[in-house]
Amino acid sequence: MKNFTTYLFVIFMAMFWIFRIIVAFCYNLGVDFVTTPIDFNFEIVLLFITFFAMILVVKRSMLGGLIYLVSYGLYFGYYIYNILVNMGEATTMQSYTDLIFAAMGIILPLLVLFDLMLDRNRKEHPKDKKTDWFYQNEEYDRKLDERADKNQYRIS
Repeated sequence: MKNFTTYLFVIFMAMFWIFRIIVAFCYNLGVDFVTTPIDFNFEIVLLFITFFAMILVVKRSMLGGLIYLVSYGLYFGYYIYNILVNMGEATTMQSYTDLIFAAMGIILPLLVLFDLMLDRNRKEHPKDKKTDWFYQNEEYDRKLDERADKNQYRIS
């Protein structure tokens, strides 16, 4: 993890994971909280899957980002779809709040996967400032070609 954005995304992943732990804990104790789990049993499984995915994301594995996206996409995506389809029927403030947290649960894995893909591209195509100006500079190549054409040496 060399980039600042990677650190930020891992911190946001951990914060959202801790938030989901608090949601599950409050639901289990019967305490009213801002949001409730969609499915409590799947929420517990999702917490363990997310922890495993966070470890893989820290190690910069694309598999971690894909596991994170698929698991959260299955959990929150179905819920978002149901809320949007039944939007006109008895929507409450609780459903809007759940929709916001579910949207955060979909957007965060997308950003993490996008960051992993960018980082993979940076690793495969590194930039070296010491030599890239010479090898990737087409203007320098053109000037070199023009000089080579003007230098006509006689061999006699």
